Amino acid sequence: MTKTAAKARTAASRRPQANPRLFHAARARAIKQEICAVGRKLWLRHYVDGNGGNISCRIGPNEVLCTPTMLSKYDLTPAGLCLVDLDGNQLAGAGRRTSEILLHLEIYKAAPEVKAVVHCHPPHATAHSIARSVPDYLALPEFEVFIGHVPIAPYATPGTSEFARTVVPFVKHHNTALLANHGIVTWADTATHAEWYAEVLETYCWTMMLARQLGLPLTYFNALDVEGLMEIKHRYGLPDHRLAPPAERTCTCGPAIAPNAPAALPAPGQLSGPEFALLVQSVAEAVLEKLRGR
Repeated sequence: MTKTAAKARTAASRRPQANPRLFHAARARAIKQEICAVGRKLWLRHYVDGNGGNISCRIGPNEVLCTPTMLSKYDLTPAGLCLVDLDGNQLAGAGRRTSEILLHLEIYKAAPEVKAVVHCHPPHATAHSIARSVPDYLALPEFEVFIGHVPIAPYATPGTSEFARTVVPFVKHHNTALLANHGIVTWADTATHAEWYAEVLETYCWTMMLARQLGLPLTYFNALDVEGLMEIKHRYGLPDHRLAPPAERTCTCGPAIAPNAPAALPAPGQLSGPEFALLVQSVAEAVLEKLRGR
């Protein structure tokens, strides 16, 4: 048995026995309604198609509500949801639980404070996942405060244990990740908030694509701007690897983050990655203009 497997077995043995009756408990009713509402929002916004996407909410120490497989998120009903334990064993529900619940469960195990996970395929964000390119950052305050840098989890076959583990390194200091050649996953304290993060990421990716089409240099935040946004983020208790201790910052944002992403907040007077890129672009344009004028 590998060390990872042994560790997982030890953790599982320490969990309380799962309670299937939570599926019908009064406190589960509102959460079921919220999951269904989130599913419909995802479908209406074209973030899922066919039976794609999945949603879950943790309702106990070893109990998680989740969406069933092979069902459109528009057609979700409270009675049709499933209950599983943290090992993926189905405890209740008429339908079969989503095959990608393992991804959600790894997030819950890595960060017990997380209560909801949403996986979907919004077109502009998913385009970034196919190109294996993180979206630019330091351009809009809402994106910086609610999300910030977005890591890319490496590709693995969806529904497998390997796929589920790809996002684990990012869970503690992020709330959103691109899934290479697949889509996105977001996590939060409620399903509604996790869906919000999906909206913020998708709108930001779309907006940045439109901004580049204008053919003009893009303007990014400077160091003082970023410092103010990080203060807001810290006040609201939102995760960000830039607010983490340096050692954790390194392991959270390794090669999956764009090469120009600063490892820490830039000091006053120091150029961030996007600012440096803009400076290089401006200098190159000035040189070309001089050459054309000869």
